[in-house]
Amino acid sequence: MRRDIFTADHEAFRQLVRNFVAKEVVPHYTDWEHAGQLPRSVFEQLGSLGVLGIPIPEEYGGAGLADYRYNVVLQEEAARAVVTLGTVRTQLDVVLPYFLAYADAPQRERWFPGLAAGKLLTAIAMTEPGTGSDLAGIRTNAVRDGDHYLLNGAKTFITGGLLADLVVVVARTSHDPDDRRAGLTLLVVEDGMPGFSRGRVLEKMGIKVQDTVELAFEDVRVPVANRLGEEGAAFGYLGHNLPQERMTVAVGSVAQARAALDTTVAYVKERQVFGSPLSSFQNTKFELAAVAAEVEAAQAVLDRAVLELVDGRLSGADAAKVKLFCTEVQARAVDRCLQLFGGYGYMLEFPIARLYTDARVARIYAGTSEVMKVIIAKSLGL
Repeated sequence: MRRDIFTADHEAFRQLVRNFVAKEVVPHYTDWEHAGQLPRSVFEQLGSLGVLGIPIPEEYGGAGLADYRYNVVLQEEAARAVVTLGTVRTQLDVVLPYFLAYADAPQRERWFPGLAAGKLLTAIAMTEPGTGSDLAGIRTNAVRDGDHYLLNGAKTFITGGLLADLVVVVARTSHDPDDRRAGLTLLVVEDGMPGFSRGRVLEKMGIKVQDTVELAFEDVRVPVANRLGEEGAAFGYLGHNLPQERMTVAVGSVAQARAALDTTVAYVKERQVFGSPLSSFQNTKFELAAVAAEVEAAQAVLDRAVLELVDGRLSGADAAKVKLFCTEVQARAVDRCLQLFGGYGYMLEFPIARLYTDARVARIYAGTSEVMKVIIAKSLGL
């Protein structure tokens, strides 16, 4: 089906990204997976191409284009090559929106040029060892001490935390027994601040190229000048950006499901079984036809939501619907595709194995499928 959500500028950007991924990512990707991280040079290269600065105002070295469709293209082209630029995606889609929305003028002067150039890497620290989707339960605390906050606590499952120069930490600055959501504040912790340390690099089942770490804060003195937005207002800030964060997961899910379909179609045409191409069997045709129909439906739902996000009209409930549907489609698609590879599908040297293991977390992060159902149910008045 034809997609009408992109302009000629988006397609020109697509070609730029496609060339970059083919030349600078694919040849090195396996090594990066073994290393467990993307090198800083990838961010610097993307910065020099203008990719990281698209939404950043021109006066700071960006393009000043507040258009999420460029982010979509970047994810689609990575998935097309069966790779992921997860920490890049996190910086652009999850962390940068907080800087764009809440950084004051001095903070923009300090940080935006480096963000646009790929010289400053970021992470956001929300999840704690005992607090996942329940952000109101955050225990990391920050006490005001003159022109600083004294920050203490621990965070886990932090994407990009290993190399991050700037970590946006969600901390509790006050307690209100009648409103658990009140009193959360965003503080930017900079690499090298005394008391800030990185713990284990966590070993994951999939997306191995994306570093995920534990962070600890022990009496870290964070300047008040490093606070993003108003004190105590972070819960509202987090809720404002969650629709885009969830859309980002959905975009990756559909793109990776399509990549699974494409790589499987190519495989079954070449694979010989009982003297005939695997593609000639009715079961193969029926399975891939069903996958194609589901992926196309998910793409249509997703594209409509992308346009609503660009127009500022996407609700939290609708974003939850899209994430739930697209990630479930991805799960079914990669599973059915892997089955057609037989034993080879279980071998990591085949791209379908990477797509399978990478897919599992999509139904967990940015809010589990169960949390999405709760949000949707509330929108129904249930």
